[in-house]
Amino acid sequence: MADEHQYRLTATWTGNRGSGTSGYRDYDRAVEVEVSGKPVLLGSADKPFRGDAGRWNPEDLLLAALSQCHLLSYLHACVTLGVVVTDYVDEASGVLVLRGNGGAFREVVLQPRVTVADRSMVADGVRAHELAHEWCFIANSVNFPVRIEPTVSS
Repeated sequence: MADEHQYRLTATWTGNRGSGTSGYRDYDRAVEVEVSGKPVLLGSADKPFRGDAGRWNPEDLLLAALSQCHLLSYLHACVTLGVVVTDYVDEASGVLVLRGNGGAFREVVLQPRVTVADRSMVADGVRAHELAHEWCFIANSVNFPVRIEPTVSS
């Protein structure tokens, strides 16, 4: 039997301007996402979809989930390979393709720049990205390519 972990949240639409969804331009896309014991996350649609550019949107959150999952999986892989990471910055990007009223991500590219403690750790630092990609729960859950273009230096 597989080990299972359940996750729960509450997403509440807070964008009723008084007339609900009486028309496409008549409501705000404001959302509050709550997980017990954590700060409320303020969400919206992306600006091109009539949303608030100052709030997180689902596309941002998906990209953040992929980047953070890879980062955390990578740190674990480095520990198992004896690689000491001293710095990690990822410049992640994704391409969303619209189709009619829907759409989908075509791909996401993660570009982590990693610094390791010693030059002798660079090769294993690069290899750890392969392991991290295999282990990343979120990357294993999406139906589009997630490419990793790492740079590892000492």
